[in-house]
Formats: sequence, structure tokens, C-alpha cells
Amino acid sequence: MSGVNETKLNQLVGQMLSDLGGASSIAMVRIGDALGLYETLKTRGPLTCAQLARATDVNERYLREWLSHQAASNYLTYDPAADTFSLQPEQAMVFATPDSPVNMMGAFDTAAAMLDNQSKVQAAFKTGAGVAWGHQAGCLFCAVARFFRPSYHNNLVSQWLPALDGVVKRLEQGIKVADIGCGHGWSTVLMAKAFPKSLFVGYDFHPDSIADARAHAEAHGVSANTRFAVGLAKDYPGNDYDLVTCFDCLHDMGDPAGAATHIKQSLKPDGTWMIVEPMAGDRLEQNLNPVGRLYYAASTMICVPTSLSQEVGAALGAQAGEARLREVITAGGFRSVRRACETPFNMILEARP
Repeated sequence: MSGVNETKLNQLVGQMLSDLGGASSIAMVRIGDALGLYETLKTRGPLTCAQLARATDVNERYLREWLSHQAASNYLTYDPAADTFSLQPEQAMVFATPDSPVNMMGAFDTAAAMLDNQSKVQAAFKTGAGVAWGHQAGCLFCAVARFFRPSYHNNLVSQWLPALDGVVKRLEQGIKVADIGCGHGWSTVLMAKAFPKSLFVGYDFHPDSIADARAHAEAHGVSANTRFAVGLAKDYPGNDYDLVTCFDCLHDMGDPAGAATHIKQSLKPDGTWMIVEPMAGDRLEQNLNPVGRLYYAASTMICVPTSLSQEVGAALGAQAGEARLREVITAGGFRSVRRACETPFNMILEARP
């Protein structure tokens, strides 16, 4: 074909093969998770197909095809001499260790939920309307909670909170904290376990998530110093909080500047607002990378539709960048904003009245 650079074409086709391989793996990985195949290989492997089939009570013929796919994907390791499959330590960290910082099972669940939600978001492309959180297809909020949990588990108490000026010492002594947009409450529960003298109140506008948050608090033994209630970022009660936290939710809000204003009013004069947001540069060209690619997809399918379903509908998106976030935060009356720390996936901002 005239004008076609064969090298570039071959590179693109190679990328497409890799992308399609990844896309076709979504269902495969979720089957392995749901049927306990990864967990069994982690605890009892290496195993032959027949041994794994007996151990997990699944059909051997189906399992043989699944194992072959997983080996071809480098998700499992195959030993042709012994005809066994195993989960190496690095593979186990991704697929079978819930508290691992690189556990990806929630990401696969989120990808599946985005596919289920295509028809609703595709229709919204024509109308410009939103798709409300909780009205999207499947248990998206379950998948998102599972996706974020490993990062919070490995960073929140050990790195993010210590990066804030003087906050850990106050948490140890006992203060009042509001966790806004708490979802299933994993962030709230982690903080409550680490700082039993402090009181943590989680608010979210999604009633089913609040019910799950209460269950998680009970299961993890922190009901004594946690409370959960349905509430919006612009109208939750109280004006005596020492710390307010927002984890991966400010960009989802319809009126983030209005939320910032209310958050400032809810804080004591010497209080702190901690904002955890997806890592992003301020310009598109800074985000043309694997992390940006994932976040732009999630933003298109989840974040922007959620914001557009609410009043104002600012639709910051998951790649808003620090400069745009600072505009929103200072519009709420905060005078001091600094980036306290960061990970490859998140930036942690500290705002002071």
C-alpha cells in the first residue's frame, strides 16, 4: 500500500497482538481467581492438570485449555519434563497474594466492569449525559474497591500519612477524621487499625458501599473507632475535623470546588486535608505512557460519566494533573497546597486552610 511504512505497520500489528492477548485474558484470569486455581497452585503446586482438576473439583478438559493459555501468557510456569504447572513467587504476587503491592485482580475485575458498561457510556457519548455511580453495569464499585485496596494497604499508613506535616503524631494521640468518598471503607479501616485512639467517620454517596464499609469495619475489629454514613462531599455534617481525607475520588465529583469549600468549613483552623489522586502530568504529552493509558480508559468509562451525572459536572477526569487540582483546592479557600509524596500511580497532596 502506497505511503505505508512497513516497519511502523509491523510494530503496530505487534502491539495489537499483545493488546488483544491482554484483552482476551480478562475472562481467563477472573475464572482462575473465582475457581481458586491460582490459590491452589500457590499453596500446593507444582501440579499436573489432572492433580489441579481434582484439587479444585473442575473439569480436566476445560482446565487443560485454561492452563495452556496461562502458560502462553507467562501468568503460570510450565515444566514440559514433568508436565506440571506452577505459580512462581513473582506470579503469585500478581495473582494470588491479596496484600501484595502489585496484586492486579481488582484491575481485571474493573476491566470486565468497563466492558459491561459499554452500552451505557456509548449512549452518553451522543447525549453528553452522565452515568451515575452505582447505575453502571455490574458491581463496578466492588471491582474499584478491590483495585485500590493493595495500594492503600502498602502505602497509606507507612508512607502517605507520615509525609503529612505532624499528622501521624496527632493521629497517635487521638483526633477526629472524616474519610470522604470512602467507598467500601478500606482506607478508613486501615487508618482505624493503625490509630485506635482516633475516630474515623467515613462518608460516601452510595448506600451499598456504606453497607459494605460497615461490614469490613466489623470484620477487622475497628467498629469501636469508626462510623459510616451516607453523605455528600458538599454537605456531610460536622465542623470539628482535624483531618479530612479523599482517596481517588475528588476528580469523580460533580462539583469538586464546592466540595473543597465544604471540606474547609468542616476542618478546624489547624486541620489538614489529604487528597490522593491518580498520577498525571498537566499536559497530554506527559501522560502518553502505560499508566496514563489505563487511567484515560478508566476516566472515559467511569470517572467522567460519574461526574457528569452530578450537579455542575466538572468532569475533571482521572488525569486532571496537579495544576488543575490545585485550582479546585484553592477555589475552596485553601491557602497552602503541596505535593507531600507520590507513587507511580498516585500523587498525594496536602492542603491547609
